[in-house]
Amino acid sequence: MEKNQSMTPQQEANQTVRVEISTSGGPSSIRIGFTDQRLTAHGGMVVWSHFLQRHGFRKVLADLLPHGPSSPNAFLPSDIALGLLGGIISGADKLSRVAWLASDPAVAEVLGIEAVPSQSTLTRFLGVFSQRTSTELGKLHAWAAGKLPSHKGGYTLDMDSWSLLHEDGHQEGVEVGYTRNGPKPCHRPLVAALAEARMVVGYWLRSGNTNCVNGAAEFLRHTLDSLPRHVAVGLVRADSGFSHASVLEELESRRMSYVMATRLTKPIQSVCRHDDAAWEKTDMEGMEVQELEAEQVGRRILVLRQRIARRPEAGGKLLLEVPGYRFQALVTNLPRSMKPLAVWRRYNGRADIENRIKELGEQFGVKRLACKGFWATEALHQIAITAYNLCVLLQRRLGQEGHVQLQTLRWRLFTKAAVWSRAQGKPTLKLAVIGKEQRAWWLQILEKLTAHPNCNAVGSLAA
Repeated sequence: MEKNQSMTPQQEANQTVRVEISTSGGPSSIRIGFTDQRLTAHGGMVVWSHFLQRHGFRKVLADLLPHGPSSPNAFLPSDIALGLLGGIISGADKLSRVAWLASDPAVAEVLGIEAVPSQSTLTRFLGVFSQRTSTELGKLHAWAAGKLPSHKGGYTLDMDSWSLLHEDGHQEGVEVGYTRNGPKPCHRPLVAALAEARMVVGYWLRSGNTNCVNGAAEFLRHTLDSLPRHVAVGLVRADSGFSHASVLEELESRRMSYVMATRLTKPIQSVCRHDDAAWEKTDMEGMEVQELEAEQVGRRILVLRQRIARRPEAGGKLLLEVPGYRFQALVTNLPRSMKPLAVWRRYNGRADIENRIKELGEQFGVKRLACKGFWATEALHQIAITAYNLCVLLQRRLGQEGHVQLQTLRWRLFTKAAVWSRAQGKPTLKLAVIGKEQRAWWLQILEKLTAHPNCNAVGSLAA
């Protein structure tokens, strides 16, 4: 059957429709038509693509991806993964939404890939991952950490577990487990991050019915062993779920410092019932402390109580026998020269890993990105976390102070309309930037990306 030639593409492009909208001066009509120009809503992603190219990321990615038998016309695995990364950066939190980027006529060229992969292509790509290949993909986090400078005294490594809810429960590994909302179908991954760099350096997906400490020592060992030699860890922090003999012994065997919350066991609760004379006042009003002798040489157990009336924001547990206070216990091997209040303050910084978890879940789509297969889901999450780490490195490359979330990067940088064309046979991207100040800012961005790493920083993204 021949194609219908009754209407040429040029005629289609010239069709217009009038619609009315309300304005302050009364109704106004707008003519809506079509164009054959290759326009993209994601022209700013060229910054992302150039940044990856400067770091040779395509080859790094290709070396870690599984390569199975495929047809001569199949997409390269690195192209599929780069398309997936670009989709996540653009706001996609489902494979179908990544595939929807194909409706943007120029985004593939901006991302530097052959084409945006379809949902079925992405599903097949992720379906080939196994435990071994998914673990290989986790090496991308160590590669990202290798771009960090050394830190005086070593970085602080924070560990946490995470409840990823899946109410439909169809994914492999989704089991009923404890969450803040009660028992729910979920996954329960482990995550580790370098506090000073706000970079994720370890991630393991686990079944939802897994206890917090299960596999924690192995996860810690794997994370520490995978870090580049110059990225030394000076302190490890975690909540009470990790305060287990296997984890503490692993750290002590490496002669590494740690401070962790520990459970209020019956012996510790008995100390909490001591009268006021047993508690030592601190420099912080409403907080008192007792230090206990631990059975293991070199360990310290610190018990803190905070008067709720003085410190209503205080964390910790309530005990019915001792009303009016919240209690918290810490276990550490930091030297006794460090006072209990200083140890507590070092531990409190661990709460920032909750911000990493929240950002990964809500802005990089980890809460909703899931496949039927367990290892496919872990591989998908590893790629999403890689997108997060690359954003951290991009901000460092631009000399940004502080941490800018992905939402801000999208609004200020990545979702910038542009026209894609070829001028004298050369690819050309014209960004829709109006005003001298905005154009000057964009020129600084582009010059910073191509200049020596030690050149001046670009002004704030939020400006």
